[in-house]
Amino acid sequence: MSDLPRKAVTRTAKLAALPLGFAGRATWGLGKRIGGKSAEIVGRELQQRTAEQLFKVLGELKGGAMKFGQALSVFESALPEEVAGPYRAALTKLQEAAPPMPTRTVHSVLEERLGKEWPELFLEFEDKPSAAASIGQVHHAVWHDGREVAVKVQYPGAGEALLSDLTQLSRFARLLGPLIPGMDIKPLIAELRDRVSEELDYGLEAQAQKAHADEFAGDPDVLVPAVVHQCDQVLVTEWIDGVPMSEVIANGTQEQRDRAGQLLARFLFSGPARTGLLHADPHPGNFRLLPDEKSGWRLGVLDFGTVDRLPGGLPSTIGESLRLTLDGDAEAVYELLCEEGFVKESIELEPDAVLDYLLPIIEPAQADEFTFTRGWMRSQAARVGDPRSPAHQLGKRLNLPPSYLLIHRVTLSTIGVLCQLGATVRLRDELEEWLPGFLPEEEAADEREQAAEA
Repeated sequence: MSDLPRKAVTRTAKLAALPLGFAGRATWGLGKRIGGKSAEIVGRELQQRTAEQLFKVLGELKGGAMKFGQALSVFESALPEEVAGPYRAALTKLQEAAPPMPTRTVHSVLEERLGKEWPELFLEFEDKPSAAASIGQVHHAVWHDGREVAVKVQYPGAGEALLSDLTQLSRFARLLGPLIPGMDIKPLIAELRDRVSEELDYGLEAQAQKAHADEFAGDPDVLVPAVVHQCDQVLVTEWIDGVPMSEVIANGTQEQRDRAGQLLARFLFSGPARTGLLHADPHPGNFRLLPDEKSGWRLGVLDFGTVDRLPGGLPSTIGESLRLTLDGDAEAVYELLCEEGFVKESIELEPDAVLDYLLPIIEPAQADEFTFTRGWMRSQAARVGDPRSPAHQLGKRLNLPPSYLLIHRVTLSTIGVLCQLGATVRLRDELEEWLPGFLPEEEAADEREQAAEA
C-alpha cells in the first residue's frame, strides 16, 4: 500500500484547501486591520501563513503538487520583494527536502525490485533519506565495490498521484496564477503532465544520465555522476558531495555565485550541442558546486528524469533570431518568427513593435557580461504581465510552437536561478560557442577551425 496520500478525494481536498486558505487568510487579515493592526504587519503575517501552508500541502503530497511547487520556486525572483520574502524560504525548501516515506516502505520497494538479498548489494545503506523530491527520494549508501552511491527510490503510487495532482491543479490555475506575475500557469501544468511517463521511467533517466556522464567525463567545468545500477523504480548512481545551489543562493560568496552562474549557463547551452539532450529540470536542488584544484569550482548536475531530445542541438532559429534582434533587423526577425510559427498566419504585427518587445528580454546577450538580479527579473515580469502595457498586448498575440515549449520553460527557469544567484555572467561567450545560428556562418566556421586546431 502506498504511503502517499493518493486517494483522489483526499488529495483533491488538500489541494482545494490552498485557494480556500488564501481567501480565508485574506478575511482574517481584514479583521486584524479593523482591530487596529497596521496593514504592513498584517500583510507580512498573511504572506508568512500562506507560504507555510503552501509548503506543507505541496510537500506532504509530493507527486505533481510538489513538482509544481519546484517549478514555481525558480520564478520567485519575479515576485515583488515584499511578497517574495515570505514565499522564498517555503518554496526553496521544496527544492531540497520533503517529508520522507517510512523506512519500511523503502525496504519493501528495494526487496521487490532488487530481491530479498538486496542488503548484500551494499556495504552500507542509510535509511534516512538525504533528499526527497516529487516522485522519489535519495539515500546515501556504499555499493558492494566500495563506491559511494546515491540510491533513488520511487514512491509507490507516484504515477497515479502525479497525474491526479496536476489534473486538480489545472482547475485552480487561475487562482494560483497571481503567485507569479506575467506567467501563465495553465500551460506550465499541462507541460508537466506531458512529461509524467518519461519521469517515472528510470530506464530512460539512466540512459540520459549515462549519455551526459560519458560526454562530460573529465570535463573541467561539469561533473555528471555515472550510473551504477538501474531497475524499475530504483536508480543507483555515483554519489557527489558539494555545496547545494540553494546554499550558494542563500549564503554563497560573490565568487561562488558568479562561477555557479557561468557554469549553469555553459551547461544549458553546451549540453544539447554535446549530447543531443536538454536537461529540462533546472531547479537549484539539481545542482552542486564542487571544489576543484584546477578551475576552483565545478558544477555537479543531478536528476535527468526530464530531458528534451534535440538530436541536432538547440534549433538554429533561436540563435539566428537572437543575432538578428541584436543587429536591429526587425524585418528579418519578423520573417523568421512567421516561418517558425511564432506568429500565426491569421495574425499581423508590426515588425518594429516585435523588435521592441524582444530587445529588453535579450539584454543579457548584448553586453560582454551581464549581472542577473531579482530587480531585472521583476521589471521584465511587470513589463510583460501588466495588461495595460503594449508588451503584454503584443505578447498575447504571439504563439509558442509545441516543439519550443520545453526549451522556453528551461531557459526561463535557468534565468530565474541566475537572478536568484545575482550572478555576473559572460553569457555572450556561451552563446557564441554553443548556440547554432548565433554567429554568422563564416564566423562560426572560423570558430570551429580554431577549436579543431586547439
